[in-house]
Amino acid sequence: MSDPQVAIARLRTELGELGVTGVYEVGDEGILSVWIGLVIRFRDGFYRWQEGQVKHRHLGTDPSGCAVRVARRYAELRIDVPSWWEDLAKILRGDAAEDYP
Repeated sequence: MSDPQVAIARLRTELGELGVTGVYEVGDEGILSVWIGLVIRFRDGFYRWQEGQVKHRHLGTDPSGCAVRVARRYAELRIDVPSWWEDLAKILRGDAAEDYP
């Protein structure tokens, strides 16, 4: 799979089947936003995302496996919101973001 839009669409479908809702595509370049600070892009045959200094990647031929990893991380973030989230939310969304990730 080499088309970023197709790869992201498949990942989005897989995430939906795992109950991860509120996911949306950003632009036309194969980028999927799952949660503030958890954005996945498809490039060079891999799904890629980064949290701080830690970079993650998953084979583009396995959207369901990637969805499991992303859904697991999403659940962890929802349970234990990182300390940096409030500052990032205010910068990206303004004070109206309140507690919504």
